[in-house]
Amino acid sequence: MRRCLPVLPFLALLPFAVAPVLPVQPPPASRAPLYGYQIVRSFPHDAEAFTQGLEYVDGFLYEGTGLNGRSSIRRVALDTGDVVQRRAVGPEHFGEGITIWEDKLFELTWQSQVALVYDRRTFQPIRSFSYKGEGWGLTHDASSLIMSDGSAALRFLDPATFRERRRVTVTDAGVPVKDLNELEYVKGEVWANVWTTDFIARIDPAAGRVTGWIDLRGLLPARERAGDAVLNGIAYDPASDRVFVTGKLWPRLFEIKLARR
Repeated sequence: MRRCLPVLPFLALLPFAVAPVLPVQPPPASRAPLYGYQIVRSFPHDAEAFTQGLEYVDGFLYEGTGLNGRSSIRRVALDTGDVVQRRAVGPEHFGEGITIWEDKLFELTWQSQVALVYDRRTFQPIRSFSYKGEGWGLTHDASSLIMSDGSAALRFLDPATFRERRRVTVTDAGVPVKDLNELEYVKGEVWANVWTTDFIARIDPAAGRVTGWIDLRGLLPARERAGDAVLNGIAYDPASDRVFVTGKLWPRLFEIKLARR
């Protein structure tokens, strides 16, 4: 499975959940604006879902989950958290980011170097594409799929061929921002979870410059988090201008509004 957060051996024996100490962003020299959050609503979320990709389309959440033998793509009812449609991913694959392009659902895999393409409505497989390196997060703008691979790079891909059109290196104050994970395209920006942190980077997709940081520390209480239960999952509802966030193995999903600090 993806590089687990370290848990000291004696902590693993304790009878209660121990939340890991998470790194902090942004870089010390950053001048990018910092945003906090207000919780608008809280929704149930499958606490066994190792969330790798999240998207909101036509009134439903679409979710991709990871771990070999447990990976799946899902259609989820927002209000109840019920999984109304599910397709298991082959145990040889560790499912990663997803996005919906027209009538297709694209899914990355972590180390298989293959992208799986499904019919959005039936979840029936259509085809697959190969790529080099790891697959982490996936979203799209009006013309390209946008992919992260765990580095500071964003790749812009042709949806018809999966060929790379260009890439940018994401930086803040000249420092590469690595571990870009789950992605969402929000009003002309790419939002990226930074793996192992409770921060989301807001990125100018043209230049790769970080235009702001969202600090989501405290969103899910520490007592409800342990090990790999890190923030990962951003979905945007453009029709109602709503932002949803969750994490791996989180029992809740949140609608939030940003608050400038």
